[in-house]
Amino acid sequence: RARLPSSSTPKRRMRKDVRILLVGEPKVGKTSLIMSLVSEEFPKVVPYRAEEITIPADVTPEKVPTHIVDYSEAEQTDEQLFQEISKANVICIVYSVNNKTSIEKATVRFRCHVLLNKMLCMWFRVPLILVGNKSDLVEHSSMETILPIMNRYSEIETCVECSAKNLKNISELFYYAQKAVLHPTGPLYCPERRDMKSLCVKALTRIFKVSDLDNDGILNDNELNFFQRTCFNTPLESQALEDVKNVVRKNLSDGVCDNGLTLTGFLFLHTLFIQRGRHETTWTVLRRFGYDDDLELNQDYLFPPLKLPPDCTTELNHNAYLFLQSIFDKHDKDRDCALSPEETSDLFDVFPYMPWGPDVNNTVCTNDQGWITYQGYLSQWTLTTYLDVQRCLEYLGYLGYSIIAEQESQASGITVTRDKKIDLQKKQTQRSVFRCNVFGDVGSGKSGFLQAFLGRNHMRQKTIREEHRSYYAISTTYVYGQEKYLLLHEVSPDFDTLSDADLACDIVCLFYDVSNPYSFEYCATVFKQYFMDSKVPCMMIAAKSDLPEIKQMYGCSPLEFCRRHKMPPPQSFTCNTAAAPSRDIYTKLTTMAMYPHVCQADLRSSTFWLRASAGATVCAVLGFAMYRVLLKPR
Repeated sequence: RARLPSSSTPKRRMRKDVRILLVGEPKVGKTSLIMSLVSEEFPKVVPYRAEEITIPADVTPEKVPTHIVDYSEAEQTDEQLFQEISKANVICIVYSVNNKTSIEKATVRFRCHVLLNKMLCMWFRVPLILVGNKSDLVEHSSMETILPIMNRYSEIETCVECSAKNLKNISELFYYAQKAVLHPTGPLYCPERRDMKSLCVKALTRIFKVSDLDNDGILNDNELNFFQRTCFNTPLESQALEDVKNVVRKNLSDGVCDNGLTLTGFLFLHTLFIQRGRHETTWTVLRRFGYDDDLELNQDYLFPPLKLPPDCTTELNHNAYLFLQSIFDKHDKDRDCALSPEETSDLFDVFPYMPWGPDVNNTVCTNDQGWITYQGYLSQWTLTTYLDVQRCLEYLGYLGYSIIAEQESQASGITVTRDKKIDLQKKQTQRSVFRCNVFGDVGSGKSGFLQAFLGRNHMRQKTIREEHRSYYAISTTYVYGQEKYLLLHEVSPDFDTLSDADLACDIVCLFYDVSNPYSFEYCATVFKQYFMDSKVPCMMIAAKSDLPEIKQMYGCSPLEFCRRHKMPPPQSFTCNTAAAPSRDIYTKLTTMAMYPHVCQADLRSSTFWLRASAGATVCAVLGFAMYRVLLKPR
């Protein structure tokens, strides 16, 4: 399931348009500023108030439609002013630089707006800009009076002096107003501490770690160039790259290491950008990596549209597997083909929470130390994609899939399989993941069956803590030399709790304990109630076959029951072995799931099963060996 925001507070996304409101005392030139911008000349006749104008996106520096709104005390009421302020994205408070009284009144008006901001903006503030007009009438600047106010109040994005008469700084004024909305300073920087805010540091730290492709703690020239191309669509020249590092070296002793940029250096550069008024650079980076104006990952970024028709499933495609392999390789520092707890924690450091709990270690293959192996790692991603594709999209978003793999979104890494009914009609499938639901009465051995699939015998299963137990197990099997994933799901034995998901699968596994005379009755009941008229293939498993077999207290034997209902004969199984349990039964299940149309005569044929499982061991060993070989040159 998609993780929704924990608060009902509305989230700010990047604006699709900008609304600028001009306020101030009468005769300070608010209307003249607007008319001079539009006509590019000083108006001879100035009305009390200019009508709202809209500047098209293609003529604005930021390529965003901009609405400019004038306010006049002579024509409008305080209530109308309140309404306009509530709709504005940025407010320009205009004063006359040649009138000391105007400056004082602007200061009073500003303080009123700060108070109003606090009343209106319980969730987010409206940025303010102080605008000194009529600079053509004086030779001095009003900045000595204005700057202390700007430094005192963080609501003020900037101050600018201009002249509507000679068009000085008119375009710049409205550019700064746009910039205050689209690239606000407030979420990034604390002027009192002269440092970036913690949320900004957290976001940039994630961006650094995603961009550090080899996980060595520095961004080398190749990684910096990839980062530059990703964010700004242009590479850095060698000299420009060296100049950037020299700026960091000059200011920090630990900002550059082995001729690469450290996290400290990376954060320093962005602090410098912000302090020099180039915070649009930092915002460009943040938005490219999915952040909204609140410095949280945008829901549109984490959950891109993905159409999933009924009776279709979701799988990772080749590009997504390649990306996930590179992520594993990046964090498997000791090259043992498994992720230690420290390596796993490092991998998920770019997530806002730890996505995998201890149950994952009992869902996929692990090594003797209980660490998730390379195969287990890919299996868990496969399971997440199959069971909860929205969560998979979210996870890939945290890892930066669309950026590192240079794809439009995480959705490009997902394959939506065709309708299963078409597979049945064509008698073939292109799917790689098959779901087997395991039914059986309490104590029949279902959990042991799932763990045996992961190579764990009965003795090893005893070490699993109850609170870390998993009702899923997934691993690879090989059918006719093709690698496929088999996903086992242990279904609750309570009939009243069975859901559609418990019944929707590619194959059903009916489990009974040969040493319990009443165990088979449950399997027969489940089959007759839910699957007798279904096209889903079923297999009967005679579990705990190492124990003496006892006659089942049912109207017919399990073998006869299977014969009557055209099922394969019961398959013996035990996990009470010295070595890892046999995997033959899992290959049979996968084969039946792949070929549900195969007639029962073929399923009873030993030749059929031998053909299906041929090459499985060779493929498994070869696949693991190839991964080890590929690691060596890295």
